[in-house]
Amino acid sequence: MAGGNIEDVILFQLERTSKVSKIYSQREFDKISLGITIEQWILLKIIEEHSPLSQKDLSVKSLRDPASITRTLDLLNKKGFILREAIPNNRRQYHIVLTKAGKEFVQEHIQMIVDHRKKSIDGFSDEELVELKSMLSRIQKNLE
Repeated sequence: MAGGNIEDVILFQLERTSKVSKIYSQREFDKISLGITIEQWILLKIIEEHSPLSQKDLSVKSLRDPASITRTLDLLNKKGFILREAIPNNRRQYHIVLTKAGKEFVQEHIQMIVDHRKKSIDGFSDEELVELKSMLSRIQKNLE
């Protein structure tokens, strides 16, 4: 495999799959004028699942750099989906939480996301999905 065709490199295929997934989802978001990006959705969903969490924790969980998180959170705040709440005895960090509108937005659109996820694994058996998840975990561990 060394020096071979880029198409044969597993990491290239993983990156390509990730991009195809994001492009598909963004197209679907745009079709219904959802008004947010995939990156914004990912942050909303992480916040919904782990709230309250600091911006640093959100950065770690989303695998995104803190600067881009700040910009995205600013946009989500302007849309009324999140709040930055002061952490007692800590003037440098804030807890990020969903507003009522943010919670309602996630709940209103979660079925579309579930449908996207189902489409992405269409035709795979349960055994294949378990094996795929195991293989992806091994790749991640190899690179940590």
